[in-house]
Amino acid sequence: MFPPGAGFLSNQHTGKANLQREPEQRLALAQPESDVATWRDPEWQRLWLAVESRPWRSLALIPASEGASPDFSLVVAVALSRTGMVHLGSPIQVADATRVPLNQLTAFLEEVRRCTNTGERLLVALPPTGTSPITATIAQSTDAAVLCVLLDRMSSSQAKSTVKLVGQSRFLGSAIFRPQQIATARAAPQGR
Repeated sequence: MFPPGAGFLSNQHTGKANLQREPEQRLALAQPESDVATWRDPEWQRLWLAVESRPWRSLALIPASEGASPDFSLVVAVALSRTGMVHLGSPIQVADATRVPLNQLTAFLEEVRRCTNTGERLLVALPPTGTSPITATIAQSTDAAVLCVLLDRMSSSQAKSTVKLVGQSRFLGSAIFRPQQIATARAAPQGR
């Protein structure tokens, strides 16, 4: 098991601007405390280091069950990618498979193989297995997977079904996120 998710109780300063200008300009330059880059958050860093403990080129991020927004795993993938890029100093691609239809499955899997065969690292954001018949297939084509749990929003019985459907041996572990952590990651700035 991984440490519980990416805790976003930010105590980092954001360097608010203290400029003597018109109120609109001052507000435009100020940065809210919640806009701290996720890759600077120690909890995201711990999660990244946990997934780095085993070798992989492609890593599936699978919601444990329904109960989160459709972009839940994509938000996790982007935040984890940013954290990993800071750590490694090289790109980590994100593949959004949250809405891949059955007729695009083969093309999607070929693209995943192409990326990893050229040495790229890839995080694959997937929908819950209960809403997509291709989630398990995509997850089984990656090197490893992480079960992503949204605290108090997901069913443990569906999580067990997800693990069974994908295959327990495919999982590096699970990560538990609080709803506020995901909201903060969704709103995080792009390049700080």
